[in-house]
Amino acid sequence: MAGPLSGLKIVEMAGLGPGPFAAMMLADHGAEVIRVERTGMIGVPNDPLLRNRRSISLDLKREESRGVVRRLAERADGLIEGYRPGVMERLGLGPDELLKTNPKLVYGRVTGWGQDGPLAREAGHDINYIAISGLLHGIGPKERPTVPINYLGDYAGGGMLLAFGMVSALLAVQRGGEGQVIDAAMSDGAALIGALTYGLRAAGLWRDEREANLLDGGEPFYGIYRCLDGKFIAIGAIEPQFQARLAKGLALPLGATREEIAAVVATRSRDQWAAHFSGTDACVAPVLDLGEAPVHPHNLARRAFVDLAGVFQPAPAPHYSVTANDRPDPPRREGQDGRAILAELGYGPDEISHFLKDD
Repeated sequence: MAGPLSGLKIVEMAGLGPGPFAAMMLADHGAEVIRVERTGMIGVPNDPLLRNRRSISLDLKREESRGVVRRLAERADGLIEGYRPGVMERLGLGPDELLKTNPKLVYGRVTGWGQDGPLAREAGHDINYIAISGLLHGIGPKERPTVPINYLGDYAGGGMLLAFGMVSALLAVQRGGEGQVIDAAMSDGAALIGALTYGLRAAGLWRDEREANLLDGGEPFYGIYRCLDGKFIAIGAIEPQFQARLAKGLALPLGATREEIAAVVATRSRDQWAAHFSGTDACVAPVLDLGEAPVHPHNLARRAFVDLAGVFQPAPAPHYSVTANDRPDPPRREGQDGRAILAELGYGPDEISHFLKDD
C-alpha cells in the first residue's frame, strides 16, 4: 500500500477485538502486517478487522512454530499481541527474548487491565474495563447506566490507543531510539477518553448524575428525540447562535423545555426534519442505522465506506493530501499466505511442506 506507514513490517499475533483493530489501522495506513493465526479461533466471515494483511497459521504448541515467530520478529519493526499477561512469556516469545535479537522491535501489548496491578491477571471484557474508569457510570438514562456496545473500551480505549502507541514508539526508533514495550490497558484508555469530563467535574461543571449535564442529555438542546415515524434525530445546539436557529426551526421560544421540543419533533418524520434543518446550522442530524449510513450523501462524497467482498465497512481514515491510502484488500483465508511467508523467511521446500502438512 502507498500509505504513510509504507515500509514498516508488523507481526500480529491473532486475537480478538483491540489487537486486530490496531493491526487493521496500521495496515490501512501502509504497514505490511503478517497475521499469525491460531487454528479454531472464533471468526466472522469477511471480518473488516482482518483486512489488508497476509496470514500464516501456526501451532504455537510446537517449538518449530515458535521459531517461525522468532524469525518473523527478527525482521519486523513491531509486534502486536493481546493475550493475558504471561502467555507470550510462557511460549518463549515475550519481549525480553524477542528484543534480545531485535533491539529495535516495538512490542505492543493490549489487555483489559494492563500488565500489572491488582486486576492484571483477572478475566474481564470491555464493559468491566470501562466500569472502573468512571465513564460507564455517566452513560445512559437516570435510572441506571446503559451498555454502550464495546466501542469505548475495546476499540477507542484499546485498539486505537495501541495503534497510537505503536506509531509513537516506531517514530522514536526512526529518530535513533531503541525498541520498547507498549502496555496498552483498556481500563487506562477508557479513563483517558474521559479527560474532558474529569476536567469539567473538577471545575464544578459536571455532576455525578446521568442526564444532569451538558453533554449527557441533561440539556434540552443536546439530546435525541423521537420523530413521527418512530425514528430519531440528534440535536446538538450547544452555542447560543445554534440554539436560536434550532428554536426558529421548531417555531419555539428560546429556552424551550425538553417536553416542548419532543412534542414538536414528534409531528414530522426523521427525514422531513433532516430536510427542514438542512443548511440552517441548527446542529440537527438524522440518527441513521448501519444500513443507511454507508449511502448517506455526505458519507458517499467523503468515501467514508467501502464495499469489500460484499461487506459495507468503514474505509481507512483519516485522509492524507500526499500519501493517500489504497483501497483495502479483503480479509485473507486463514493461513493463506503461509507458504510464501515461510519461503521469504528462508525455509526450504521440505521444511515448508512439514509446516503445512496439516493445512
